[in-house]
Amino acid sequence: MKKIAAILCLLLLFSCNKTSKIEKEISTIPVDFSVLRFDLDYKKAKPSDLPVLKEKYPYMFSKQFPDSVWVARMTDTLQQELFTEVENKFPNFDNQKETLKKFFQHVKYYFPEETIPTVVTVTSDVDYRNQVFYTNDFLIIALDTYLGGNHRFYDGIQQYISKTLDPKYMIVDVARAFSERHVSAPNSRTFLASMIYQGKKMFLEDKLLPFKTSAEKMEYSNKEYEFAIENEAMIWQYFVENELLYDTSPKTLERFIYNAPFSKFYLPVDNESPGRLGVFIGAQIVSSYMQNNDVSLQQMLNTSSEEIFKNAQYKPKK
Repeated sequence: MKKIAAILCLLLLFSCNKTSKIEKEISTIPVDFSVLRFDLDYKKAKPSDLPVLKEKYPYMFSKQFPDSVWVARMTDTLQQELFTEVENKFPNFDNQKETLKKFFQHVKYYFPEETIPTVVTVTSDVDYRNQVFYTNDFLIIALDTYLGGNHRFYDGIQQYISKTLDPKYMIVDVARAFSERHVSAPNSRTFLASMIYQGKKMFLEDKLLPFKTSAEKMEYSNKEYEFAIENEAMIWQYFVENELLYDTSPKTLERFIYNAPFSKFYLPVDNESPGRLGVFIGAQIVSSYMQNNDVSLQQMLNTSSEEIFKNAQYKPKK
């Protein structure tokens, strides 16, 4: 037993040293990007400044809307209040830019050919369903969806959603938008395929955001994440015993994949559980696959859910 413990300690030490070496290398990668504060420029503009704004930000002005719409927004009192709250929360973008720099350095390490986009900050009438848009050229972030979970603008939004409208989750949403561009949608409608698809995204986000906690990356509180860890075996047993792995009902995804106040086991434990526990299990399966197979990140992303599950040797501890 002592020999086994010693071997495990050596393996852990080797893994930690390897990770530290990689992170040190990543920290030296040069990345250059601009942050354009469209929200502040628009707030300060007069109707006569509209042509200048349109020239600087042509991609922000849809041709389907006449100039009168943009002028009306400039003078609308509710819009001005929204702009003011955003400016008060984000008078500058220095902290966020530093976090984005670390994220982009990790992107360039794992995806050397990836183009670093221009970052554009906007307001979106608190459209929390569309907080981040990530393209080859632009990363657009709606700052009015990151004012803090208790902000009065979020009154009426369900608490499980409003709690995520916080600055600390901004980079998590950015990483998620990036991962959705690099992880192919599942080629099967089964619950298992959906879990592993989500697990692939979570594993990629772990690589890109090692400076964020596992709870933050799941957008869980520490208590919610502890519930998931402590009950992992029970959750997996429930999925297996209720024959959910190859279930193709959309309702199963609603119960365990989509954002919700809690996961729906239809048991007393529901009230204690966080939502999206299927995503958590998917992340555990993919993590087990990576631990037990000598494959690169890119190879894993291109591996089918069936092969990942078959070779993951996933066995949650009871």
